[in-house]
Amino acid sequence: MIHLYFWSTPNAYKVSILLEELAMPYTVVPVHIGKGEQFQPDFLKISPNNKVPAIIDDDVPDGRTLPLFESGAIMMYLAEKAGSDLLPTDTREHYAVVQWLMFQMGGVGPMLGQAHHFRKYAPEQIEYAINRYTNEAQRLYSVLDKRLAESEYIAGDKYSLADIATYPWLRPYKWQGQDIEQWPHIQRWYSAVRARPAVQRGLAILSDKVDRSGSKPSGERWNNLFGDTQFQSR
Repeated sequence: MIHLYFWSTPNAYKVSILLEELAMPYTVVPVHIGKGEQFQPDFLKISPNNKVPAIIDDDVPDGRTLPLFESGAIMMYLAEKAGSDLLPTDTREHYAVVQWLMFQMGGVGPMLGQAHHFRKYAPEQIEYAINRYTNEAQRLYSVLDKRLAESEYIAGDKYSLADIATYPWLRPYKWQGQDIEQWPHIQRWYSAVRARPAVQRGLAILSDKVDRSGSKPSGERWNNLFGDTQFQSR
């Protein structure tokens, strides 16, 4: 059984969607990041970077539980464990997926996350930061659109970890200052991924517990998400 430590973030949705695609049994352990539960000592033993997602696999051949953090590492582990063609074994196909997964991990996630922060959550509007990350978001969308003009999915002709990893980060495209209709190849791909039943199931995790109003956090919640709570002694 996989135990998924989860809250409603793009990175956590990557893993919940993958687990649904793999039809792999799992339980969900909520980690309410607005309440600061990501800083609890028990969670930090699993995810020392105090971020969701994380997993514990209690079905490992050596008989010991296996904790993992970092969404990209988790995705690769789960796909390999399941023997899934979402991460092919053929060398060319394998590294085509890995390189676009790393593109998401190193570019799409961090840069679009900064666009979210400075456009929506920052306590003051900093024009330089807004322009910097909005423009970088546009550049990354351009890279993806060109790629998807050449192939049905991000890593090639087959749906893969690269698509699962990227899709949750493009869902809030308006927060990134983007108009998805500007990118016809992304729009085609986006609609195809969104329509997958496993994607819908993965996005529904904890839907009854998460505030989806889109309201700007304040006070303790803001501090737990963006402030200096992480540096406090616990």
